[in-house]
Amino acid sequence: MLGAALNTIEPAAGVPVGYIDVSMHRDDISLRPVVPGAISRIEFAVDGTTVVLVDDVLYTGRTVRAALEGINTYGRPRAVQLAVLVDRGHRELPIRPDYVGKNIPTQVGDDVRATADGVVITKVAP
Repeated sequence: MLGAALNTIEPAAGVPVGYIDVSMHRDDISLRPVVPGAISRIEFAVDGTTVVLVDDVLYTGRTVRAALEGINTYGRPRAVQLAVLVDRGHRELPIRPDYVGKNIPTQVGDDVRATADGVVITKVAP
């Protein structure tokens, strides 16, 4: 969807789009069952390119760390940038997005989801 939108702005650029399933690259793989979310699909050369990782909600940073590891299995990009729809804070790793749709302060236990209708925050009971 994002790649298609970019290609309407700059059709000659032909922005390649891929998908990374981070489940096998997570650092908590021994703590919970591994359930692959999707099949990784990178059908372009990663070596020497600028890769923009896109995530819906940035929280602890662990999913981004796993995605970085996943990208490295496909090659060595020149640079990696991070775009997120929502940055909710509470980072556990030193990861900072380059592009942010919305910064939303939350409590640690809150459930935050980015949907087509907007951002949904489910507050935890005190």
